[in-house]
Amino acid sequence: MKISIVTPTYNEQENIELLYNEIRNIFLKQKINYEHIVIDNNSNDNTQSILKKLAYEDKNLKLILNFNNYGHIKSPFHGILQADGDAVILIASDFQDPLNLIPVFINKWRLGSKIVLAQKKKSEENILIYFIRKFFYRILRKISDNFLLENTTGAGIFDKSVIEKLKKIKDPYPYFRGLILELGFPIELIEFTQPKRQFGKTKNNFYTMYDIGMLGVVKHSRKPLRFLIFLGLLLSFLSFVIGFFYLIYKIIFWNTFNAGVAPMVIGFFFISSIQIVLLGLVGEYVSIILLHQRDMPLVHEKERINFD
Repeated sequence: MKISIVTPTYNEQENIELLYNEIRNIFLKQKINYEHIVIDNNSNDNTQSILKKLAYEDKNLKLILNFNNYGHIKSPFHGILQADGDAVILIASDFQDPLNLIPVFINKWRLGSKIVLAQKKKSEENILIYFIRKFFYRILRKISDNFLLENTTGAGIFDKSVIEKLKKIKDPYPYFRGLILELGFPIELIEFTQPKRQFGKTKNNFYTMYDIGMLGVVKHSRKPLRFLIFLGLLLSFLSFVIGFFYLIYKIIFWNTFNAGVAPMVIGFFFISSIQIVLLGLVGEYVSIILLHQRDMPLVHEKERINFD
């Protein structure tokens, strides 16, 4: 039996050696054969130099160093596809996915679970960010064509049979949490309380949250596009009704057909703002189509260390 651990990193010099040592100790204690794959998104601090030093001393540590920062979506997925263990564990490098879940994952997998995911029951992170994220995933779950899980980070264990299916899917920008649900495997959940980041700065910001959120929408739901059709029909009908009754009002009370400029200006700006929002949403769908048409690789690797 061999377990693969996959850890994506970007500027994690304060965490990476401590993380490596704790993972190593867990597997030595349990006497399990393992490989620890770290895929780095071209860190500009000392993360890569620390990793190289550790990798030269320990062949179980395998490194993939990317040419550029390919983001928090593509890079982890690429790392998972490079693993050759009987099961693969995805774990973050910032300790917000508690390492004490690793033995629990392995035990559940040994008992027959093909996919086991960590699910946040509570979080010690910024309370506003936590509730915004929770609110968004609830909406995403409602509008999705598939049943999507709430408060899962992607951390968990995946059987080799799951990884083999993922390797056959050509997706240049995958929404991983939705993709594994579409495979049809039963999923077991383990609840945990997410701790605060101890060292370094979080790489999550409004843009990254928007990116993964919008990706979840356009990858797993056609409902927004259908909503646009009904919204357009509704606005057209309302515009006609409002315009008709406003003209009747002017004729009766002002004895004129002149509707005035004000309602036309207000209506123009209202409809224009709606069109801009809807055009942006359609653009998100089109951009995903373009990415698939280009058929670009997930990442471009600069260097590999300790891979045969």
